[in-house]
Amino acid sequence: MLRLSLLAIIIIVAWIEVLPYLIPKKPKKTYSDEQLREIALSRGMHPIPKEYDAFLKLLDSKENPITKEKVTLGKKLFFDTILSSDKTISCASCHLLGKNPHNKNQFLDDISHPQSKTDCMVCHIKDESGSDRLATAIGVQGRTAPNHLNTPTILNSALAKYRMWDGSAKTSLDAVAPMIHDKYKMNLTSAEVVKRLKNDTAYKQIFAQVFTNGVTFENLQKALDVYQKTLLIRSAYDRFLEGDNQALSEEAKRGFRNFIQLGCKGCHTGITVGGQTIQKFPVRNYNHIIDVTGIFSTEYIGRDVAAFNFNFKQYHRYPFENKGEYLGKDNNQLFRVPILRNVTKTSPYFHNGAVFDIREAVRIMGKYQLSMELTEVQIDELVAFLKSLEGDVVEYKELK
Repeated sequence: MLRLSLLAIIIIVAWIEVLPYLIPKKPKKTYSDEQLREIALSRGMHPIPKEYDAFLKLLDSKENPITKEKVTLGKKLFFDTILSSDKTISCASCHLLGKNPHNKNQFLDDISHPQSKTDCMVCHIKDESGSDRLATAIGVQGRTAPNHLNTPTILNSALAKYRMWDGSAKTSLDAVAPMIHDKYKMNLTSAEVVKRLKNDTAYKQIFAQVFTNGVTFENLQKALDVYQKTLLIRSAYDRFLEGDNQALSEEAKRGFRNFIQLGCKGCHTGITVGGQTIQKFPVRNYNHIIDVTGIFSTEYIGRDVAAFNFNFKQYHRYPFENKGEYLGKDNNQLFRVPILRNVTKTSPYFHNGAVFDIREAVRIMGKYQLSMELTEVQIDELVAFLKSLEGDVVEYKELK
């Protein structure tokens, strides 16, 4: 009876594994450039504004109007270590936007840090990635949080509906306080921040010029919020959406078609190509319990079930080691969908930086989110499309 039950389990698992390959595949639909554009725009995948007026229409608010002076203050605060308890890190320490010119030793600090990777920080030292490209974010006194979360990019995040891996912050203004207060990040109270800024003659003067009530923690949040709104990138993808059919290579266009047809656009959508929803990851994890690979060779013909060489594996929630055991929102494996703009510059990938290779990240997403084994050609095409999302920060002359 036990043998029959075991055999039944094997058959069920094997059937689940091979079923996707037995279902007849629908003929692959082809899209013209115009159709690709129409589908993208219908999903809210609009281009980043290149003109200042369009930028204001998209991001300006009555509660916190965008002004040149406020942006300048926000930028100064973003790069200043005064916001951390031991005055060693700034917002820009984790959200790299080039190197802080005031920190001459930052390059040496980065490449000598034990977490640095030669395929990460060193080779991409000039990238505007908006992240630190480390597997685990590092805070004051070299601390790493127990959940070992990696730093999401700050670029384009002002256009996202959710921030943080659990989606707990709804606006860039909401995200400021948690970063400053967190003991594993900047570890500073609101009161201490205000005290430091009021004791700084230059800051006290600038705040008085920008805000009628001078230095307050709320005003600090507003200044950083406005500066973050200017950290937008435009790429070849934006030019394609605006009508330039030559902006994308043919391989990138095929990747875009795959992105639409295979279902990637279901989660990675909106102007940011992600960051708009919270989704479960992974959707599929059935392959983590029993590995039936290779047991159906001729070696086992006519043999007793007990002779099969099963590989019973430890159950894991994720298709990689979950260092930190982070489980997302409500401990239910719910995560903010990452922004894919500039994604080829923001390795390592996933919440704990477990995967450094973009191709491997794409393969994992295909298998565990879409229940399909992507071919090497499909992966090449998808990566070509993702590279078309690489861009540079837009410089609006009105803010210079």
